[in-house]
Amino acid sequence: MELNVLSYLDNIVKKAPDKVAFANEKEGFTFREVYTQSRSIGTYLHNRGYYRKPVVVFMDKHPKTILAFFGVIAAGCFYVPIDEEMPQSRIDLILENCKAEYIICDESTREKAKSFHFDGTICLYDEIAETPENAKALSEIRQKALDIDPIYIVFTSGSTGVPKGVAACHRSVIDYIEQLSEVLQFDENTVFANQTPLYFDACLKEIYPTLKFGATTYIVPKSLFMFPVKLVEFLNEHKVNTVCWVVSALTMISAFGTFQTIKPEYLRTIAFGSEVFPMKQFRIWRKTLPEASFTNLYGPTEEPVCAVIII
Repeated sequence: MELNVLSYLDNIVKKAPDKVAFANEKEGFTFREVYTQSRSIGTYLHNRGYYRKPVVVFMDKHPKTILAFFGVIAAGCFYVPIDEEMPQSRIDLILENCKAEYIICDESTREKAKSFHFDGTICLYDEIAETPENAKALSEIRQKALDIDPIYIVFTSGSTGVPKGVAACHRSVIDYIEQLSEVLQFDENTVFANQTPLYFDACLKEIYPTLKFGATTYIVPKSLFMFPVKLVEFLNEHKVNTVCWVVSALTMISAFGTFQTIKPEYLRTIAFGSEVFPMKQFRIWRKTLPEASFTNLYGPTEEPVCAVIII
């Protein structure tokens, strides 16, 4: 296989073009839409001579944000995600460090983007996603691509100092996804529920296996994590069978006695990380879902994402 993460998309769009790839509670995008819109965004950046440079993606947590990531990669560039949840000081640090000339935003983030200390171009996703595709140019970009080309830069938490940008390349992400998928046994029937913010590298666990297998990822509304019963109802409604969540999200469900009211009917694969899973809460999960697999993932951003998998 060509060592380019977009090869996953090239392959799956031929096999399952009309299957929903990424969705939230309101709308979803098929693999065909992911393919066409990402190539339009790639063409937009190419038409402006932008190549092998960072592009900041500043959008609400939405399926379109993921499509924007792929569009940046299609242009031969690498994405730098930021979010309104971030303090202004952190956003300023990221913009100063990466020195991007383009920010992709949406209607809800455009006004705030205009307030940044940023001299480049602020472009609207819905407009650039309609750019007529230049297939020849995108093909030439792919032919010149290297497996060591970066595809994203995410910034660390800064818990031990000033946050630093960490780049990941095609090869490292593919190696990680291939190993993770084998261990956790993802396939075309996998239905993910994304919990982590899209500016964290942890979201790779859902994004790229979805492309690799033709799976489906649902972005869980943040508000549901304050209402555990409604959260489990969301999982059941969309027949979610796989979650890769931080421990605090899982314990929030079990600690409030949610399973006495409702249980995740389809959940069979639970991967967790970020902190120790309290034994009392872990036992509640195991008792509730005795047939499910539980996997502890651990590792720093630099590796990328994680390096240790404990079944």
